[in-house]
Amino acid sequence: MDAVQSYNHLNPLQLEMLQLFSRKVDNDDLLEIKRLIVKYFGDKAIKQADEVWENGKWDNEKIDELRHLHDRTPYNNDNQ
Repeated sequence: MDAVQSYNHLNPLQLEMLQLFSRKVDNDDLLEIKRLIVKYFGDKAIKQADEVWENGKWDNEKIDELRHLHDRTPYNNDNQ
């Protein structure tokens, strides 16, 4: 499979990242870019969680319900 064909399997974000890193990026810049990406997705997750909370789909009662939930896979005695 040549390089062009393998690019067909990449999404737009992955292609953009390849273009960004096609030139030399030092380790400090790479670390900062990683931090920016993590912050972006973290902020996005918090925003979505806030919206769910504000819409009333989650509340303290639901949190307590989940906190006391013991939905674990039981151990298989044959494997012990």
